[in-house]
Amino acid sequence: MIAAKNLTNLGFPKEKSLISLTLRICNLAIHEGENQESILERLKAMRMDPGSFLDDPLLGEVARELQSVLSKDVVFIPGKTPASFSRWGNFDIEEDAILQMEHACELPNAVRGALMPDAHTGYGLPIGGVLAVKDAVIPYAVGVDIACRMRLTVLDLPIDALQNLHDKLIEALETQTRFGVGAAFDKDHLRKHAVMDEDWQLLCKNSSLGISKEKAAMQLGTSGSGNHFVEFGILNLDHDALLGGQEIKTGSYLALLSHSGSRGIGESVAKYYSSLAMQMHRDLPDYLKHLAWLPLQSEAGQEYWYCMQLMGRYAKANHELIHQHILDFLGSEALTSVENHHNFAWIEQHDGMDLVIHRKGATPAAKGIQGIIPGSMGSPGFVVEGLGNEASLTSCSHGAGRCMSRAQAFKTLRLEDMQKHLQDLGKRAVA
Repeated sequence: MIAAKNLTNLGFPKEKSLISLTLRICNLAIHEGENQESILERLKAMRMDPGSFLDDPLLGEVARELQSVLSKDVVFIPGKTPASFSRWGNFDIEEDAILQMEHACELPNAVRGALMPDAHTGYGLPIGGVLAVKDAVIPYAVGVDIACRMRLTVLDLPIDALQNLHDKLIEALETQTRFGVGAAFDKDHLRKHAVMDEDWQLLCKNSSLGISKEKAAMQLGTSGSGNHFVEFGILNLDHDALLGGQEIKTGSYLALLSHSGSRGIGESVAKYYSSLAMQMHRDLPDYLKHLAWLPLQSEAGQEYWYCMQLMGRYAKANHELIHQHILDFLGSEALTSVENHHNFAWIEQHDGMDLVIHRKGATPAAKGIQGIIPGSMGSPGFVVEGLGNEASLTSCSHGAGRCMSRAQAFKTLRLEDMQKHLQDLGKRAVA
C-alpha cells in the first residue's frame, strides 16, 4: 500500500487534506487490483503537471485538490544568518554573479560558499560558484551540462607533427568525433563503451525525461556545441613531473585536449529534476527559484543523485572514446592522461560535517589532485595540482571565464576577426 512518505518523497505538499484524499483513492484502487508501481508513476507525473490530470478517471479529484493546495500563498523563510563565501578576482567578476552567490547563501540549508576568479552569471548559482549545503542536492547548482569535463592526453608523436602531419591531425578531429547541436554517429559507426551496459532503466522508463538509450549510444564519443572543443597543442613541462600517475620528463610534448560533457542526455536530467525541485519549493522567490533543492534522502533526491553519477560516467566515456579513436586514427600511443570534471556534486567533509559540495564551473582541487584549466581560444591552459585550500572548499577555477554573454559576443565579434587573430598566433580553428 502507498504511505504518506511515498507522497512526500514525490514532492507532494504536506497538506493533510491532500495526503488523506490521495491515500484513500489510490489505496482503494490498489485493493481493487490496480498496480501500485503504475499508480506511483502516474502520481509523479501528476505532481509535475496536475492540470493534465484534471479529467483522469482515477486521479482527477486528487489533481484538483493538488492545484488548490499549490495555489495557496506560501512565504519563503531564509536562513537566520546568510552563509559566508570567499571570493577571488573581486575586480573582474560581474556584479550579478556576486549577487547570485550572495542569494545562494540565503538558502536555509546553505553552509558555506566560494566564488572562483572566472565566475560569471548563470542560472541560480553563478558559473564558477561553489556551494556547500546540508542534506540536499540542487540540480541547477550542479548545472545543465552535468559532469562537463576536461581531458588531456600526452601523445608519443613529436611536436613537429603539428606541421608535418597538419592535414592528418585535422582529418582526425573532423572524422573521429562530431560537433554541433544534436551531433551523433549513425548506427553503423556507434562507439562502444561499457557505460552503455550499465542500468539506464531509471532514465529511460520515465517518459517525462524524454531519454532513449539509443540516442545516448548514438551521441557517445561526440563533442556537442557551445564552448566545447577538441584540439592539438604543445604541453611544456619545465621540470620532471608525475603526470596522471606517470613520470614525464622535462620537455615539450604533443598533446590532445578536449572539453565536453554529458550532451543532451545530461541536459534533460537537469531540467526535469530542477523543475521537480521548483514544484516542491514554490515558496522560493523568483531570484532563488533556480536554486530549488531535492532532499538528498528523498526518492527524487536519490533518483537525481543516481542519474548525476551515471552522467558523470557517461561524460568520462565520451572523452575516453574521443581520445582513443583519434589516437588510433593517428597510429599514436598515449604516454599519460589527466582529467577532471566540473558541474557536479560531491559528498565531502568540511568544517567537521558531511556536506554536499556543488561545483558549477569549478574544478576539484583537494591536495595533490591534478586538473586542467584551459585558456580562451588561442591562449595557454594549465595543468594544475590542488593545494587543498579550505577557504575555496578545495576548489579552483575551471576555465578562462568570459567578459560578455554569448548573445552579446554574437553581436559584437566577427568570425573573420577571430580567424585572423588565430592565424596571427599560428593557430587554426577547423570546426
